[in-house]
Amino acid sequence: MDAAGPSSKRAIMDREWERRLKDVRIREVDVNKLVMNYLVTEGYAETADKFRIESGTEPDVDLATVFERRAVLSAVESCYVKEATEKLNSLDPMILVMNPQIGFRLQHQRMIEMIRAGEMKMALLYGANEIFPGIENNVILFSIFSCLVCLALENYVFLIDFLKEFMRTTVLFPRLGPAQRLKLVSQVNAAILTSQNHEKEPKLPTLLKMLICIQNELDENAAFPLVCDLTTTEHADTEYPYHLSF
Repeated sequence: MDAAGPSSKRAIMDREWERRLKDVRIREVDVNKLVMNYLVTEGYAETADKFRIESGTEPDVDLATVFERRAVLSAVESCYVKEATEKLNSLDPMILVMNPQIGFRLQHQRMIEMIRAGEMKMALLYGANEIFPGIENNVILFSIFSCLVCLALENYVFLIDFLKEFMRTTVLFPRLGPAQRLKLVSQVNAAILTSQNHEKEPKLPTLLKMLICIQNELDENAAFPLVCDLTTTEHADTEYPYHLSF
């Protein structure tokens, strides 16, 4: 017998598909719990509190801890890295002990903010006094930073001009933008959640990943209205399979 080709797929028409979807009952309370879980996990404390009042959905954690976490994240988002570090230590000093890479990235971000503000000399001194001692075990970073310090001692003006041009023209320039800061916010949030024995990711994105995986598997055996855009639930042409990724 010949292997089954694309034409042997079972076809499920739009009308039948819509009917089956309508037969699925999703409780409002379950949707509200997903929304609350997302708000709490992402640290949207004020919104979570308003949603609690409006929907009657209670979070699975004390909202006071979410407000404390939001204070740390907001400080990082607002470029107050020193304040963020102090708040993080006040929240739980073991977080930076257990996650030394977070401490290094906070220091790194603080230096970046100085560079963004044009405070090259201050950034160099901060790097030499705060970051340099912490990278002695990393041979590559230690060597690079040693060279920079030596250059600074020999010709400070030349080094500052070089750094400005280097940051402007290389692939490292995006590190000075907001994307780098937002990435750090996510890392700090995950570290705090782990220390509080809370899941690092909200449940909703995980469910969407499962939906995409199941949909792509189903597409191998049936022709049905594929969702090609999760934000609009727009369907793709079933004659041309469209596999979503996340």
